[in-house]
Amino acid sequence: MRIETVTEATDELYEAFQCLVPQLTTNNPLPSLNDLTALVRDSSSTLLIARNEDQKIIGALTLAVYRVPTGIRSIIEDVIVDSSARGEGIGEALMKRAIEIAREKGASNISLTSNPMRGAANRLYLRMGFKKRETNSYQYKF
Repeated sequence: MRIETVTEATDELYEAFQCLVPQLTTNNPLPSLNDLTALVRDSSSTLLIARNEDQKIIGALTLAVYRVPTGIRSIIEDVIVDSSARGEGIGEALMKRAIEIAREKGASNISLTSNPMRGAANRLYLRMGFKKRETNSYQYKF
C-alpha cells in the first residue's frame, strides 16, 4: 500500500471516487471531474489517496488546513476505504499521513466528525488518540 498526495484530477481519480463515495454516503452527489479539480487546486485542501500493490486507488481522505484569528485549524473529512480493503490498515495510514501534514502546516490539533453508525471508523479514531468532544454540532442547509 502507498499513500499519495493528489496533485492532478485524472480520469482514474474520477472513476475511483465514483466507486468510493457511495460507500461513504448517499446524501451527497458524486463528485464531478471539475469538483475534484477544484479540490486539488484549493490551497487549503490536501487530497490523499491510498493505492494497493496493483496501483488501484482503494482509499481517500481530505485534509483542510486553514487560518482563523485564533490560530491554524485542521480538519479531516471524507475518510473512505474501499470495502474490499477494510481491516488492512489503510484508514490508519491515511490518518497518520494527514496528521503529519497538519503538523507540518502549523496546526496544533486536528478535528474530525464521524457518523456513529461507522463503528470501525470510530474505533480507529479513538485507538489513534482522538478524543470525543462534548460539543454542539450545527448545520445550516441552503
